[in-house]
Amino acid sequence: MHNYLDFEKPVADLEGQILELKKIESSEDAVDVTEEIERLERRSRDALADLYRKLTPWQKTQVARHADRPHCLDYLQRLITDFVPLAGDRFFAEDYAIIAGFGRFDGRSVAVIGQEKGSDTQTRLKHNFGMARPEGYRKAVRIMELAERFDIPVLTLVDTAGAYPGIGAEERGQAEAIARSTEACLNLKVPMVSVIIGEGGSGGAIAIATANKVLMLEHAIYSVISPEAGASILWRDSTRARDVAQAMKITAQDLKEFGVIDEIVPEPLGGAHRASDDAVDTAADHVRKAFAELSALDGESLRRHRREKFLAIGRNL
Repeated sequence: MHNYLDFEKPVADLEGQILELKKIESSEDAVDVTEEIERLERRSRDALADLYRKLTPWQKTQVARHADRPHCLDYLQRLITDFVPLAGDRFFAEDYAIIAGFGRFDGRSVAVIGQEKGSDTQTRLKHNFGMARPEGYRKAVRIMELAERFDIPVLTLVDTAGAYPGIGAEERGQAEAIARSTEACLNLKVPMVSVIIGEGGSGGAIAIATANKVLMLEHAIYSVISPEAGASILWRDSTRARDVAQAMKITAQDLKEFGVIDEIVPEPLGGAHRASDDAVDTAADHVRKAFAELSALDGESLRRHRREKFLAIGRNL
């Protein structure tokens, strides 16, 4: 049974009817309802396609945050073999909001850095809902430095509402850690590909997303601030998040037009949460293509490509 979003009620009603008919079909005194089930399934697919064809930015925000959407660990499990996680920043502590280590993608060594939100109450608390502290970004820098030393490409999986804004994090240099991580991305002399798989929130996202190729799932969002926080600042009313989401141009389609991202990764009908494996496999195909395009560049060219790419954003608008 799916967890339905508010705007998916028409689909929920149809799929509820389908489930009831399937129960009738499987009972001892079953009548033949196959044709009715097929008719309702067609209506359900059409309704879902119609809904997802014209999602508003706020609806895309809801999809990007869906509890069943595949997270960083789901991508690691399906795409990366022989993964060895590395812990700690060698300064203060381990940060479970950022998963980082080395493994193999298509049989080739790769460094992976990703933000993990968690999938239930226990894991969400463990991973701090994907909101990293300074230790997480310093761990990311550590991994990037190792990757460059051994000439290993870097893949990052972005999914965070933003860096953790707690007092302790600020006292330990949150802003400086984000800046150092962004700097490390820019200075890398190995290929770097980033995929925004859910939310890409503010500096907490850009700290590991300053890549040669930035890919973004079709219904993900990428923004300088969350719609709720933006509404609180502009109108002191978080309920106006819908208006802010529209104004900020946070969707993959808008960001591709502005040159902020390089490529949109299509999602299965109804969003990545409806067919997680298919969504991950599609993302893998695009990552594979991105690394192939970067493979011909030497270290200095990769670094220059990355810097020029980000300096060019907004210049041609």
